Amino acid sequence: MIRNESTGDRIMRVVLGIVLIGLGGFGWLSVPGVVALATGIIGFCPLYKVLGISTCPQTGDH
Repeated sequence: MIRNESTGDRIMRVVLGIVLIGLGGFGWLSVPGVVALATGIIGFCPLYKVLGISTCPQTGDH
């Protein structure tokens, strides 16, 4: 899979995801928390792909 997130972007998403999941428990905040955590771990954001954005300094498979 092609990454489109920089390391800093990924760290920020993982931290934000953990915080949102912690605050939301099983409530509505956990949904964006899971999305942020998953995209941070994977390194690929589908919305970035649609908008043609990449914060990753290198292109190609990583």
